[in-house]
Amino acid sequence: MQRFGLFLLIAVALNACTELATQGDAVARDSAKTVVNGVVEARFPGVNAAPITDCIIDNATTAELLQIAQAAALGTSTETTSLIVDISQRPETFSCIAEQALVGGTLLGVTG
Repeated sequence: MQRFGLFLLIAVALNACTELATQGDAVARDSAKTVVNGVVEARFPGVNAAPITDCIIDNATTAELLQIAQAAALGTSTETTSLIVDISQRPETFSCIAEQALVGGTLLGVTG
């Protein structure tokens, strides 16, 4: 019976850790989106930045997301901007951005 209680306690603790990690990831993604969106808007005025931002966020690693999210508090540096540009030039990110431009015209704010 003691083993079951210990197992249950460990399971509850792991679940709590997983929940905190998920919440932390969501906060980091939201903060990173704010920074990426600002960089995209500055580089491409008049373009709907949201789909491009989503493609960049979706193709960044966790470490990159955390680095970009820090810029929300500390300010965007040339290093952060370079990282965002590097992520945007990856084949998977570029394909995502191209798809957004072709399917529905979402980059120009036109819905199809």
